[in-house]
Amino acid sequence: MNRIRFVALDLDGTLISAKLQISQRVKNTILRAREAGVAFTMVTGRMFAAARPFATAIGIEGPIVCYQGAATYVVASGERLAHTPIPAAIGARVFARASSEGVRALGYFDDQLYTEVDDEYTQSYTALAKVEAHVVGPLAEFFAERPSTKINCVLDPKAAAAYAEELRTWLAGEANVTRSQPEFVEVIDAGVDKGHALASVAQYYGVELCETMAIGDSWNDVPLLTSAGFGVAMGTAPPELTAKADAIVAGVEGDGVAEAIERFILSAA
Repeated sequence: MNRIRFVALDLDGTLISAKLQISQRVKNTILRAREAGVAFTMVTGRMFAAARPFATAIGIEGPIVCYQGAATYVVASGERLAHTPIPAAIGARVFARASSEGVRALGYFDDQLYTEVDDEYTQSYTALAKVEAHVVGPLAEFFAERPSTKINCVLDPKAAAAYAEELRTWLAGEANVTRSQPEFVEVIDAGVDKGHALASVAQYYGVELCETMAIGDSWNDVPLLTSAGFGVAMGTAPPELTAKADAIVAGVEGDGVAEAIERFILSAA
């Protein structure tokens, strides 16, 4: 294994727990790695506004990747370095379909969240993201001429897997469909995923991909782990991710991020 100079962290279920907290052990271990010259970024499905506080909490000032790879922002300044939204015509079709099927879809423009109705599904998302949702009525109309950075369809977890497959087939070649949480089905531009975004941020830091370690816990992290030089899956990850990982560590409640850094970076220093 190459010496690791750069670590990409997923956020929910990896760095932060269900209580939206970073453990003190994880914070201390990240600090030790940073003092040893290792750089860190986040690669998350969250909006920048929802991810920035956690990046700041572990000392990241440079670029982080948000929206499943669709946008990259500089933490310290808030500058958006890259943005690849869903084309408006495709987004409008997705919003119209979701509305006709009774599925709550959420849209994003200029790092703001938009919904048709402030219902239980919208509220479950805003409680997790700690952001406000703007209620604007039919999203197919609101986004008819403005591109959404991504689209998040919030469903009952039992229905989400099947819905993801339906959208994946329907949008084949036009958009990517992934899942970050059991209840979230997310649509992004066809050229976007976490792996492509990692490559761009690594280049920004002047780091080769073979010198990177990525840590994740969910389906949307497959491109992230397979693009990194060394991919680590949390112990709670689904089989689709663990099958692609070079190593598996404890879940977030067992400080898996700290375990990965201690085992594969600090012990090798």
